[in-house]
Amino acid sequence: MNTSTPHLVRLAPVALSLLLLAGCGTKVVNPVSGQAERSVMDEQTEIAEGRKAHQAVLAEYGVLANPKLQAYVNGVGQKLAKESHRANLAWTFTVLDSPDINAFALPGGYVYVTRGIMAYLESEADLAGVLGHEIGHVTARHGAQRATSQRNAGIGVMAATVLGVLVEGVTGVSGTAQAASQIGQGVAQGRLASYSREQETQADQLGAEYLSRTRYNPRNMIDVIQVLKRQERFVADRAQAEGRAAPSGANWLASHPSNDKRLADIQQVAARYTGTYDDDGQARYLQAIEGLPFGDTAAKGLVRGQHFYHQDLGIALTAPPGWQVQNADESVTVVNGAMDAGLVMRLLPAQAGNGHEDIIRNVVKPVDGRTEKRSFNGLSATHFAGTRRNAQGQAQGVQVSVVSGPGSRNYLMQYLGKDAASLQRADAQLQQAESSFRAMTAADRAVARPWVLRTVPYPRGGFAELARSSPLNLQAEAYLKLLNGVYGGGPEPRPGSPVKVVQ
Repeated sequence: MNTSTPHLVRLAPVALSLLLLAGCGTKVVNPVSGQAERSVMDEQTEIAEGRKAHQAVLAEYGVLANPKLQAYVNGVGQKLAKESHRANLAWTFTVLDSPDINAFALPGGYVYVTRGIMAYLESEADLAGVLGHEIGHVTARHGAQRATSQRNAGIGVMAATVLGVLVEGVTGVSGTAQAASQIGQGVAQGRLASYSREQETQADQLGAEYLSRTRYNPRNMIDVIQVLKRQERFVADRAQAEGRAAPSGANWLASHPSNDKRLADIQQVAARYTGTYDDDGQARYLQAIEGLPFGDTAAKGLVRGQHFYHQDLGIALTAPPGWQVQNADESVTVVNGAMDAGLVMRLLPAQAGNGHEDIIRNVVKPVDGRTEKRSFNGLSATHFAGTRRNAQGQAQGVQVSVVSGPGSRNYLMQYLGKDAASLQRADAQLQQAESSFRAMTAADRAVARPWVLRTVPYPRGGFAELARSSPLNLQAEAYLKLLNGVYGGGPEPRPGSPVKVVQ
C-alpha cells in the first residue's frame, strides 16, 4: 500500500487510458510479413501513442532504482532490436519496480520487464528470450493490428500490448494481489483486449529468430516458457495444499496459447536452428541481479505470512488463520480461503473529514444505520453498519470501520462479501482481522525488513539446507526450487554451483 493519497484499486497488468482511434485507417506494409495491411496506426502514430503511454506506465509501476541493472537490460535489448525487423525505431527498455511476473510492450518500441520476472530467469539468454518475444510483438505490429480490429468493432483499446506471462502471484512473496473488487465477481482482466493465439505464436517465433541473429541459442525461448509453466504448477500445487481451487484458464490468459501448446510449438521452432551460439551468460546475469529487491518493498508495505507491516506508516495487520493478506498499491485486503469475503483497508486522505462520524458521512454517504465506538489495540475506532445508495441509486448494505492510526492518519476498513450469507459467515473473522490493526511494535519491526536476492554456492545439503536459513515461510524449500528453475523435477544443481537465495 502506497503512502500517497489513495484512489481506486488498479488491476495488474497496467490499465492505461483507452485509446480511441478514428477512421478506417490506411494501408501500411508490415515489416515482418512484407504484406500491406489496413491499419488505424501508421508508424508515426505508433511512436506517438507509445511515447504518451510510456509515461503512464512509469507512473503506474515506477522504475527500479538501479542504474547499473537498467543499463544491463537496455544493452541486451538494444542488441536484439538492432537485429530485428524494425531496427529504425528508437527502442526503450525499462525494468519496472514491480514484483509481478510480467513483461509487456507498447507500440513504437517501448519494452518493459518487471523485477519480478527477472528473479526467476536463469541467464542473460533467458532475459533475451523475454525481450525478444516483446520485440516481436512490436516488429509485427501486433498492437496496431489489435487497435485496428477493436476500432472496427466500434470500441476503444488499451494502448498497452501485454505479453501473456502474468500468472497468479505467490502471495506473501511476489506481492501480487487480486483487487478487492474481484471478491465474488468475475476476473476483471478478462475485459482486456489481448493478443490472438496466432500473434503470441508469431512473437515466440520472432523471439527465437532474434536470439539466433544475436548468437543466443533459440532454445532459451523454451526456458522462458518453462519458467511460466513452473509458476503455474507452483500456484496450483499451493492451492491444492491449502484446500483451494486451482486457478483456471477461464480468464484473459485463455485467449493466449496455453503454455503447454507454446512449449510444444517453440520446441519445433528451436529445432530448426543449428548454428553455433555463445554461452548463455549465466554468470553475467547473476552478477547483474545480485541484490535485486524480492517481493514487496518497504515503501508499499510488506507481507510476511499472515502479517502486513508498513514501516513508513507505522502500522501492522494480521489475517485470521486460513486467511491471506494481499497487498495492492492503494489497499490491503485480508481475504478468506473461499475468496468470497474480505476486509479491505485503505489510507484516507486528510480531506476525508474531521472525526470519524464526519468521515463516514463524507466517504460512505449512508442513508441510515448505526455507529459503534471500538478500540483496536489502544487506537480509537468507529464502526458503522447500515445502508447507502449505490451509483444506480439502489439501497446497498455497508459495513465499515474508521480507525485513527499513528501520525494522526485515518484508515477505512470495509467488509466485503460475495453475498449477505458469505458476509455473515465471515463476520467473526472480519472483526478479528480489523481488531488486529495496531501500531507497529518492536517485535513487528524486527521482522519487517525487505528481502533481496543473493547468489551462494549450492551446498551438499541441497535446498533443504538452504531452506533452514531462509526468511521465507514453511514452503521455503519449494520457493527456492522455483526460484532456481528446478521446481517440479528439474535437474538439481551441482554442489558449489551458484544458486539464488532470498535474504
